[in-house]
Amino acid sequence: MAPVTSPVENLLASREIIVTCGPGGVGKTTTAAALGVLAASRMGGRVLVLTVDPARRLADALGLKGIGNEVTDVPASVFADAGVPMVGSLSAAMLDTKKSWDDLIARHAPDDETRDRILANPLYQSLSGRFIQSHDYIAMERLYELHATREWDLIVVDTPPTRNALDFLDAPARMADFFSSRLLRWLIAPARSGIVNFASKPFTQIADRILGTEFLGDIAEFFISMQSMYGGFVERANAVARLMADDRTSFLVVSSSEAVPLREAEFFAEQLSARDLDLGAVILNKVLPAMLTDPAAAEAASRLEERSRVIAERLSSTLTLDQTSVARVLATVAESFTDFSVVAHREAAARDRLPTQGAPLLEVPRMEGDVADLSGLFSIGKALLDPSL
Repeated sequence: MAPVTSPVENLLASREIIVTCGPGGVGKTTTAAALGVLAASRMGGRVLVLTVDPARRLADALGLKGIGNEVTDVPASVFADAGVPMVGSLSAAMLDTKKSWDDLIARHAPDDETRDRILANPLYQSLSGRFIQSHDYIAMERLYELHATREWDLIVVDTPPTRNALDFLDAPARMADFFSSRLLRWLIAPARSGIVNFASKPFTQIADRILGTEFLGDIAEFFISMQSMYGGFVERANAVARLMADDRTSFLVVSSSEAVPLREAEFFAEQLSARDLDLGAVILNKVLPAMLTDPAAAEAASRLEERSRVIAERLSSTLTLDQTSVARVLATVAESFTDFSVVAHREAAARDRLPTQGAPLLEVPRMEGDVADLSGLFSIGKALLDPSL
């Protein structure tokens, strides 16, 4: 194995789970895929990239189609065709909320009758397929399940945008709290006892008129059945929380250098610190080239704009082009450089003020065009190792 020379290489070599998180639209999914490609190409071992982002961009980034709940291997030929070395192996999976919930129920139901009753319940079918909190909870369940198989040396997780990712972290504890809450006990007590007490009667009468007795019955039946698995939910929630706080797990906050995403990145870094979770690095994507803040380059652009007519006079005869048109192009290039330079200076100042809670700050330069294949992902990975590459 090559010597570990960078923060990213150290994380890939020493962690079992890396969770990428941050605001939307900053290349977070692409970064997760790039880390997976980098690990498989340099560090060896078995690598899995798991996305819980409903936007489903990971398959396109890896050049694969049809990725779902089941793990899909990236063929070695894809690496070979892209000219990327492959020391280990790379697999990918995308969370299927409904399928994962069904598997969870089948695994933890105390008996077949309870399993079938839950799976057939209309409320369960609605919640497991569409309710956003169920997505957050089952994402953690799926991650825990995959890690527990020990089939992969490294799992890279792509999360939904920042504040949803906080729900992703809190979902197991919230689910356990709900199943032990007074509200739930109050809702299901009449159905469990077969009577309606004086305190709950007004509520049930109104709910019957609005929702219908059948709907209330579905609610009661669903939660009574789910309570039979309460112990398993609590035990698993505690195990997931321990895994997230373990030395084997690190979080990477991904952002861009723009003001709003930077504020989101700062918020998430603070939240990770408050929860005693390891912040492995802050990654800034789409960073403008450093030469835009170089004083010598700024001076060259200024001189080019000032002397555009003189330079155009010399070039136009050599290129046999209209002198006025050449002068206009040269002036526009100089003005554009100056405009980009202003933006680059602002972004650099914002990056300098960004608190990273002591974690390294890594930058990925702005790439030409969209990164949509394995070769492009490898280029991002190399940039994380050394931005000068």
